[in-house]
Amino acid sequence: MHYVVRRIAAEEWRELREITLEALRDSPTAFSLSYADTAARPDDGWQRQAVAEATGEESATFAVRDEDGAWVGVAGVEPIPHVPGTVHVHGVYVAPAHRGSAGPAADLVWAAVRHARDHTDARWLTLGVNESNVRALAFYRRLGFEDTGKVIPYVRDPAEKVHILGYPGFRNGSH
Repeated sequence: MHYVVRRIAAEEWRELREITLEALRDSPTAFSLSYADTAARPDDGWQRQAVAEATGEESATFAVRDEDGAWVGVAGVEPIPHVPGTVHVHGVYVAPAHRGSAGPAADLVWAAVRHARDHTDARWLTLGVNESNVRALAFYRRLGFEDTGKVIPYVRDPAEKVHILGYPGFRNGSH
């Protein structure tokens, strides 16, 4: 199957809302957002988010479409305000039917990494993975992300932990 990964457009707020809600239904512990709170967001909040993620210099959201044009994945990247010099890949989701080695997940992550490298002066690129998401941990490690040694409580259930992974090739131009 052929996939296209690109930055979202400002007018694609409905698609952004739908893929985000799909992600939260499919993999609720993979995200810091709750489905109920996210579903309750008003349309103007989604519209503002889409404009910011489509036009902002440092923050961006990327969508992946299948050959029929349907959104099958999404990923974001943004600076972490309270951690200077660090950008964070977040909200990575690929629909179950499009996962696996032939799927678009790696291309989606690399789009976020390239954007961060090209549009920020950050020295560090990180992402967080819930300890129970063994598949995601293995995937990111295959891409070259490494454990930073930092583990934080999962915001929706502090009894669970989130592992912070870093990408050591971030500033050397790989991907």
